[in-house]
Amino acid sequence: MAFEPPERLVRALGETYGDTLAGPWLDRLPELAEESAARRGLAVDRVQAPGGRSSLVALVHRPDGTPAALKVAPSFARPDLERAALAHWNGWGAAQLLEDEARDDALLLERLHPEVSLRSLPEAKALLEAAGTMRRLWVEPPGGHAFETVAERTERQSEPMRAQRDAELAPLVASALAARDELTTSAPELMLLHGNFRQSKVLSGERATWLTVGPEPLVGERAYDLARLVRDRVEDLIAAPSGASAARRRVNKLADSLDVDPARLHGWTLFRAVESGLRARAAGRDRDAELLLEFADWL
Repeated sequence: MAFEPPERLVRALGETYGDTLAGPWLDRLPELAEESAARRGLAVDRVQAPGGRSSLVALVHRPDGTPAALKVAPSFARPDLERAALAHWNGWGAAQLLEDEARDDALLLERLHPEVSLRSLPEAKALLEAAGTMRRLWVEPPGGHAFETVAERTERQSEPMRAQRDAELAPLVASALAARDELTTSAPELMLLHGNFRQSKVLSGERATWLTVGPEPLVGERAYDLARLVRDRVEDLIAAPSGASAARRRVNKLADSLDVDPARLHGWTLFRAVESGLRARAAGRDRDAELLLEFADWL
């Protein structure tokens, strides 16, 4: 079958890594995916669409008939780090890696139900299940790991934030950067983190009710990881008459439920929302930018 990259993947890779880097890989993607499937003797059912933002995911069957998912990502998206994190979790709260050793940049994973994520649940139930799933992922990292730290990742993300020149946004950006600088002066813990945890990353499974996919693993404090979950369904918060107070209550509620310092969670939520908002703005996703920056301003 044809392994055509979904539109979301093409757009997201170009936005994140630039067309100069992403373009040649996308041109080779159909060939790479076909080779990865053939190398493993997989029968391909279909490519998942709209799919992810950093990889092509194909629903497949292994030679023994077992359903699985083949995830094909460019090396510059560091699938080796995702593999290392999934291997360390070994199916505990996350999709199971089905290969002991890397054959290429592709990952062969336990097949979940991509059409059923936590976003299909009512908000309160979704947040409860998300918190329970996230708690399982927070473990000591493996020895000799190659994961970057929260401080390293956020320093890299801070560079374009410092360069922005919008006077109206300057106070909000300054607050976000100040929060990040203060938070990184101390490292209360070094846990293995998902890095991009949100409701849509938690899918229904057979082995367990809910399992996580798509980590962008790093090591650091749990408050950083939890910060992305705080702003889930941000469009609903913005539309609600009491959205601002609801957002602040969510910070405290999630911090309490997962035994995280609410002040540190507040700071990381502010930084991550502003960073994401500015990145969306630079990519021309104006509506996303508007929602994220308004949410950050509420905090």
